[in-house]
Amino acid sequence: MYYSSGNYEAFARPRKPEGVDDKSAWFVGAGLASMSGAAFLIRDGQLSGDRITILERLPLPGGALDGIKKPKKGFVIRGGREMENHFECLWDLFRTVPSLEIEDASVLDEFYWLNKDDPNFSLQRATVKRGQDAHTDGLFALTDRAQKDIVKVFLATREEMENKRIDEVFGKDFLTSNFWLYWRTMFAFEEWHSALEMKLYLHRFIHHIGGLPDFSALKFTKYNQYESLVLPLYRWLLDQGVAFRFDTEVTDIDFDISGARKQATRIHWVAEDESGGVDLTANDLVFATIGSLTENSDEGDQHTPATLDEGPAPAWDLWRRIAKKDPSFGHPDVFGGHIPETKWESATVTTLDKRIPRYIEEIAKRDPFSGRVVTGGIVTVKDSSWLMSWTVNRQPHFKQQPPDQIVVWVYALFVDRLGDFVNKTMQECTGEEITQEWLYHLGVPESEIPALAADAATCVPVMMPYVTAFFMPRAAGDRPDVVPEGAVNFAFIGQFAETSRDCIFTTEYSVRTGMEAAYRLLDIERGVPEVFDSTYDIRSLLAATSRLRDGAEVSLPGPDFVRNRLIKKLEDTEIGVLLRESGLLGED
Repeated sequence: MYYSSGNYEAFARPRKPEGVDDKSAWFVGAGLASMSGAAFLIRDGQLSGDRITILERLPLPGGALDGIKKPKKGFVIRGGREMENHFECLWDLFRTVPSLEIEDASVLDEFYWLNKDDPNFSLQRATVKRGQDAHTDGLFALTDRAQKDIVKVFLATREEMENKRIDEVFGKDFLTSNFWLYWRTMFAFEEWHSALEMKLYLHRFIHHIGGLPDFSALKFTKYNQYESLVLPLYRWLLDQGVAFRFDTEVTDIDFDISGARKQATRIHWVAEDESGGVDLTANDLVFATIGSLTENSDEGDQHTPATLDEGPAPAWDLWRRIAKKDPSFGHPDVFGGHIPETKWESATVTTLDKRIPRYIEEIAKRDPFSGRVVTGGIVTVKDSSWLMSWTVNRQPHFKQQPPDQIVVWVYALFVDRLGDFVNKTMQECTGEEITQEWLYHLGVPESEIPALAADAATCVPVMMPYVTAFFMPRAAGDRPDVVPEGAVNFAFIGQFAETSRDCIFTTEYSVRTGMEAAYRLLDIERGVPEVFDSTYDIRSLLAATSRLRDGAEVSLPGPDFVRNRLIKKLEDTEIGVLLRESGLLGED
């Protein structure tokens, strides 16, 4: 397997790999990593779909990419996924998957046209004092000291950032800046999370620094991710003959480890309370999703809090059993053994009439019933004790959603702090109480809040014990390589498998691990798309530098005549053009 970029590789069709007709494939988990891996085996590896089986403990596919209407509860989304134009593997996949909405179009076509016609951007990124503009004004408000912290982390080696927390490498100036407010709420970073992952995010999205305050860098699907991404892919895989075995919990995988050679020999599972499994040869390929950010999620309802489930966690327990068999299979408890640091809670609020949406419109500055972009990403309540954020995507967010309803997603990073209105922690709150806290920060008159929360909305809270587990401080080897050294017929995929080419908590990362695994195990003769190289692009770096300085010029030491002489020498060169374009040396 190798990485590539450019049209030469992007549009090439690989030839049929030798021996592929003798292969079979087994996937553990039916999340995006598994489904994308199966698609690449079929499209690029030319493995017949009827030789692929996907095993899933839950009754439906999609993993963390969910979106469903629950009987007696209402609409539920545990989270939303922010996407951008340089998710190279994701778009490579979905150019093949037919749209369910538009005839003779792919999911990529549908997504591309949607975001051309209705580009995303926010008109109010943050509020204070119960719905008033926080006047962050698109500024990062980074002091010189905070800017130096960013540069230091950006230039550090990966090894220097291993096993370090964010608050160990960034000072108070940075942690009180608008930049950190934007960043932490957009990506769900906490101060105790991995400095290494923070560094990787800076490199990966350096070309989007300018779009961070208003979300103009982001793109979203028309509906929730289940209906817009998972369902079309699932149906395409079914059409190719792929077998999905739901309600089947994989409990262990056996390996024959002889010297440097490692081979998976059996998958064990439980289905309908009966133990089963399959014996494997070297021609049986295994793709195992390890860990899970949504494992043990618990739903409450309008009158019941979601509970924190710290009990047995099947996805994590499976990885723990596997990890005991070889040091190269990773260290799951680095990530899955810290629930107090990895949990947070989200809630899906559905408004039932037009009484609440008028308050949404005041903040979003857009009609939520227009069918177009509404908030354009999360609105962060800067002075919320929970550090609450909320968003309204294009409506309807579900195909079966009534036209007079609005679906709102709410989440908070500090679920153990008392609220500003309900005087409870979010973790203790029912859906109705979470709605009250949200309405308070929308600016609804306090006397009207209880009645509106009870009669004009319904809310489903979800507690997720492991949702930021992959952000825990880590070092090389804590996550296993996608294909460990010596592996002949198995790979690890998903957010807890290691590919050094990208950063986690993205749809792109899941698809990339599935693609790399498929290409490695079948020896497919086409390059896996390289991560967009903005971190090596001087134009992107200069633009980001200017943006991080809120447009302030770089002051050069010495008297003005020395500065002017230097600028004069540069202005007729390519360097001078770049510096002028970035705004770092101001205008003539």
